[in-house]
Amino acid sequence: MHDPKGISAKGEAAGAARAAPELTIVVPTFKEAANIPLVVERLRAALAGIEWEAIFVDDDSPDGTAAEVRRIGETDARIRCIRRIRRRGLAGACIEGMLASQAPYVAVMDADLQHDEKVLVGMLAKIRQGDLDLIVASRYLSGPADAGFGRTRARISAQATLLAGKLLRVCLSDPMSGFFMIRRDVFETLAPKLSSQGFKILLDVVATGGGRLRTAEIPYVFSKRMHGASKLDTQVALDYAALLLAKATNDFISIRFLTFCLIGISGVGIHMLALFTADELFDMDFTNAQITATLLAITSNYALNNSITYSDLRLRGWQFVLGWIKFTIICGFGAVSNIGVAHWIYSSNGKWPLAGLIGAVISVFWNFMVSAIFVWRLR
Repeated sequence: MHDPKGISAKGEAAGAARAAPELTIVVPTFKEAANIPLVVERLRAALAGIEWEAIFVDDDSPDGTAAEVRRIGETDARIRCIRRIRRRGLAGACIEGMLASQAPYVAVMDADLQHDEKVLVGMLAKIRQGDLDLIVASRYLSGPADAGFGRTRARISAQATLLAGKLLRVCLSDPMSGFFMIRRDVFETLAPKLSSQGFKILLDVVATGGGRLRTAEIPYVFSKRMHGASKLDTQVALDYAALLLAKATNDFISIRFLTFCLIGISGVGIHMLALFTADELFDMDFTNAQITATLLAITSNYALNNSITYSDLRLRGWQFVLGWIKFTIICGFGAVSNIGVAHWIYSSNGKWPLAGLIGAVISVFWNFMVSAIFVWRLR
């Protein structure tokens, strides 16, 4: 006869609840398909005997990174994938992955094979003891990181570290590290105050902690990248500068607004260069030269803002062209408001520096607020 108890026992065994892993490794990715199998293989070898999972957070890579993660995840439940559509940025990816974890400890590492996964075991052993909130894998405790960086990038990283220490009083040898482990309950308390923009999530975490985090560092050797290309570019530099300014003002001003302003400063340089070229090389009359320079500066600002400030809302194709038209019109109204307000203030007190400054500030706020709503549809 059919044994319902036997069936029931098998069903209960098959559907038995499974405890959350002890450790979640969050791996943000963009165009890292070739590295995924290697990362998983190394994690399996390094973390034998530990209950772990890896969450790959992919920014909709065109090379099939997410599909590769899912392929491996079909036969290994420890491998999970979060695919983000129309959202970009390493910090945001890390935050989403860490908040998706159920583990008591969460680590962040890159998919480029430059982080030594074997160090995770030592990090976990330290944080298990209960007297630390954050463990940072430092590239500098074992000496210079030239091997994985190259000398130029190593110098840039060293200068960025020095700047972070002076402005934010961050006492770490490597606050730029993308390789760290944190207690998830501690991260949960910090998460609402973190920026989803930019690339330096650790610096944001430490600065937001305000010196309250119990922190330690552990050395590792930074390896050379095996596949793909480094993401270090102008966008990273601007994001870093904006993050420093935002944290130095205790988040009084948003990182997105600061990035917008930094790009605006670069637009002044474009404007003056274009004006010089039109006047000196092409002998163009000043009015036409000024119009040309203004349009080039606006176009440069628009392209950079679309790529950097609003990288998570980036416009493409015809939407990019339509966005440029809207941005140009908005900046035109901003210029009119600048002139109008400055003229009114100057006629009232005759102080042109004050009038010019207030007019410029109003123009910047107008351009930022209105373009955010009508060009990039920021909510």
